[in-house]
Amino acid sequence: MLPYLHLNLYFWHLNIATYGLTIWVAAVVGAFIMDRNFRRAHINADAVGMVAVAVVAAIVGAKLWHVIDTPLEFREMGWRVLWDSAGFAWYGAALFGIIALVFQGWRAKIGGLRTLDLAAPAAAVGHGIGRFGCFLSGDGCYGIATKLPWGMSFPHGIDPTPPFVRVHPTPLYEMAAELSIGAWLWWRGGKQRGRGAIIGEYLLLSGTARFFVEFIRRNPKVLWGLSNAQLASVVSVIGGIVLIWLAATRPVTAPEKAAAAKAA
Repeated sequence: MLPYLHLNLYFWHLNIATYGLTIWVAAVVGAFIMDRNFRRAHINADAVGMVAVAVVAAIVGAKLWHVIDTPLEFREMGWRVLWDSAGFAWYGAALFGIIALVFQGWRAKIGGLRTLDLAAPAAAVGHGIGRFGCFLSGDGCYGIATKLPWGMSFPHGIDPTPPFVRVHPTPLYEMAAELSIGAWLWWRGGKQRGRGAIIGEYLLLSGTARFFVEFIRRNPKVLWGLSNAQLASVVSVIGGIVLIWLAATRPVTAPEKAAAAKAA
C-alpha cells in the first residue's frame, strides 16, 4: 500500500496522491486507446478532447453517486465530502461519462452509440488502472477477511483493517477483470459489428464482474441481500443484453459505405 509518493526536491517537499496519479494515467491511456480506435475506424474527430470532457464528467458523477450511496458520511462531513480524496463510485462515473460521450458523439455527427462502442475498450482499461489506484491508496474498497495465501492487510489504509487480519484484495480482482475485458473488446471492435454491440458487451461483462466481486467486498446490503453496486450491476447487465440484441437485429454497414452514404 502506497497512498502517497513523497518527493524531496531541494527545498520543495511534494506529496503526490497515488490514487490521483493513477486516475491521470488511466485518462492518458484511455485517450490513447480511443484515439487509436478512431483511427482504426477512419473517424476524423478529437478523441482526446472527448476523453478529457468525459473524465471531468465522470469525476463529478463519481462523487455525487458516492454521496447518494453513503448519506451518513455526508451528514458527518457535509459538502466537504465532495472535495475529499476518497469516495469515488464507479457507477456514478460510468453514468456521467456515458452521458458526456453520447452528447459529444452527437455533436461530432458520429452518433451516440457509435461513440460508446469506440470508447468501450478505453473505458475498461481505464477502469482497471483506476482500481490499481484504489489498491495503492488503501481507500477501503477491499474485501472481507480471507485465509487465502494472497490475502492482504491494510492497517494504515484510509479505511484501515484490523492488524493481522488479511482480506481479499478485491481492487486487484477487478483490475484483472477489466483489463481482460478491455483486451476482448479491442479485439471484437476490429471487425464489423452492429451499433451498440461493443458497448453492450462492455456493460454485460463489466456488470457481471462487479456483481460477483461484490459478494466478497465490504459493502452494506440494501435490498434483497444485495449491495447498491450489485443492483446497479443488474441494470448494467440488462442494458448490455438489450443493446447486444438490438445490434444483432440491425444491418451492419461497412465504415466506407457509411461514409459514402453520408457524403451523398
